[in-house]
Amino acid sequence: MLVSKKLVAGAVLSMLLSSSALAADDAPLNASERAAIVQTLVAKMNANYIEPAVAERVGRAIANKNAKGGYASAAGAKSFSEALAKDLREISGDKHFGARVFEGFNDSNGAAEPLSRAQIDDWREQIERRGYGIQKIERLPGNVGYIELRNFGSPEFVAPAYTAAMSLMVGTDALILDLRRNGGGSPTSVAYLMSHFFPVGDHRHLIDMYNRPENTTQQYWTVPTVGQRYDKPVYVLTSARTFSGGEDFAYGIQAHKRGTVVGEVTGGGSNPVGWFSLGHDIAVAIPTSRTTNVVTKTNWEHVGVKPDIAATAAQALQMAHATILRNLVASAKEDKGRTELQRLLAMVEKGEAEQPVYFLRGER
Repeated sequence: MLVSKKLVAGAVLSMLLSSSALAADDAPLNASERAAIVQTLVAKMNANYIEPAVAERVGRAIANKNAKGGYASAAGAKSFSEALAKDLREISGDKHFGARVFEGFNDSNGAAEPLSRAQIDDWREQIERRGYGIQKIERLPGNVGYIELRNFGSPEFVAPAYTAAMSLMVGTDALILDLRRNGGGSPTSVAYLMSHFFPVGDHRHLIDMYNRPENTTQQYWTVPTVGQRYDKPVYVLTSARTFSGGEDFAYGIQAHKRGTVVGEVTGGGSNPVGWFSLGHDIAVAIPTSRTTNVVTKTNWEHVGVKPDIAATAAQALQMAHATILRNLVASAKEDKGRTELQRLLAMVEKGEAEQPVYFLRGER
């Protein structure tokens, strides 16, 4: 059975992040064991982190803190990994850094080794049970489409679901994509979803991703074989929680002038990670790559994606919906249609919703 390298890496990561992979006990660590873990962390950061100068600075700070007894209260692997994760993010400013305890984890687990059919089927089932990351699909008043997407899973599994969702939206007059709780995922899936929003034949280069350990650059383009296309206005909702792949989509839609971003400035994480073993079941996420948008020649690292229309996360949907309805009112060609849109706009602006009717006409 042929399985792509990306699929294997994604499957391994998914299984590692599952609750069943987390070690139940906080295994005790002594001072010499903590020192060995820090030494390994410093070496792997220096060899793999996308910003070598930052890696050296962060590693030196953590090593100095440990030498002065700054981690003495972290007596177990779990508490030590949590302390390291906090310092890695705060000292570097890179929110993609992380460290957690995974039972039995070592570097070889992250390699592109063949998976059994049972492992792949199990991963597929996990993605299916989560609805391919699609939390909600709805048609809002005024013929406005709405899709809430929580993450970008592996394209081998989620691509057909994305196209199916878009086929339900084809008749709407505008579309809202809610990424306020999207924490990221596969850049290939980001590119696949974005492909639906450009005309057939418009084959766009979206981002380049440089990987430092491999010294390679991978290009990401829209997918020409995507059949379902959407040419109406697109609005993307963001929050401070929108991160990584969620930011990639919002940033790309904005950079290519294909949509309007509504909400809050996003989390500010554009450097994809690799997972490395520090021993004692501690795995560290080290950002190994740099994303570059081909339009802006930069990315959203540290600064986040800045919305076109600022709103609190809680108000972003209402703001986007009202903006769409105002535009539809302005472009309505019939008085009857305009009057109905104005009625709906007034309700949305007040935060009201039509109540469903559960009785036959004429009964009351």
